[in-house]
Amino acid sequence: MAPIAKIEYFRVPPRWLFVKITDEDGRVGWGEATLEGHTQTVEGCIDAWSERLLGFEADDIEHVWQFCWRTSFYRGGPVFMSALAGIDIALWDLKARKLNVPIYQLLGGKVRNKLKVYAWIGGDRPADVEEQAKVRQSQGFSAVKMNATEDMGWLDSPAVLDSAVQRLKTVKALGMDAGMDFHGRVHKPMAKQLAKALEPHQPLFIEEPLLSEHLEGVKALANLTFCPIALGERLHSRWEVRPFLEAGCVDILQPDISHIGGISEMKRIAAMCEAYDVALAPHCPLGPIALAACVQVDAVSPNFVIQEMSLGIHYNAGSQDLTSYTKNPEVWKVNEGYIDLLTGPGLGIEIDEEQVRALSKDAKAWVSPGFIGPGNEIREW
Repeated sequence: MAPIAKIEYFRVPPRWLFVKITDEDGRVGWGEATLEGHTQTVEGCIDAWSERLLGFEADDIEHVWQFCWRTSFYRGGPVFMSALAGIDIALWDLKARKLNVPIYQLLGGKVRNKLKVYAWIGGDRPADVEEQAKVRQSQGFSAVKMNATEDMGWLDSPAVLDSAVQRLKTVKALGMDAGMDFHGRVHKPMAKQLAKALEPHQPLFIEEPLLSEHLEGVKALANLTFCPIALGERLHSRWEVRPFLEAGCVDILQPDISHIGGISEMKRIAAMCEAYDVALAPHCPLGPIALAACVQVDAVSPNFVIQEMSLGIHYNAGSQDLTSYTKNPEVWKVNEGYIDLLTGPGLGIEIDEEQVRALSKDAKAWVSPGFIGPGNEIREW
């Protein structure tokens, strides 16, 4: 055992925040604390914790997690849990590398050898989905996800729903499955109509059909449609997940490992979901460290069904991609809709620290886009 000697973070393009922890024996581990659009606030949280965590035993991952959670009094939320995720993932990576095993071996061992995956098409304002879906097919994917709609008024013309149905039909005609992401931008008067319109065309799931703060609305919608309902990227702990499981209104939970306290909390949430017969499909439009961390939990979770990948996502256009910042990007090769389980020690990826340090210099924080309606009103992005 060796104490934590140093905690660093690196803001890197296109919008990621990596964390590096070094112990007093010189061993290192890498984590990801990306919170899209809130980089500076997460950095401040890591700064505060870095001073307090120096000297803690790096092996005592759960003790560190509980210290951050229980001594903070005000806790939870996306900023707090993203900072904690970066630290937690890095400590798991460090410990597993020291023992020369994949992290999943420390979580009970794998229950599968490969993982079903999907990729994004269409962008924030979905377009050209046929051509993009064909590209994904050529890359080995059999499933994709796209935004169901552009920005939409609280009550809009039912005609705006037609394009969503047509996009789904277009992708399905290629022999691919497609998840439809409502992105929390669709409010109840339109969400009910959109779910019903999509239902005959069998989307893989409908994601965030309403904002997660509207539990009763999600519950009501679940009783109106047979489409599997997926959500979870804006739930930040097991305590926030629990009401949705108890209400029986979610079929597929999509926790984001960089937003819910890392591997430790993701593993607990996966087990909770299994007890409620809810599938696990982690949200991850982020960097290679976050994805590699998801893979570790996917590998040991009986209820895992599919993993999001950011390969070629629109946010990465003209910048770095999932294959950046690592020396073994071949681990993300997709074959017939699956990736092989990572087998290397720790996270199973080898970070190119030289590239991380070079591209972190003067890196700008990513700003979330916003939508403005015809009356100059702010709409949900």
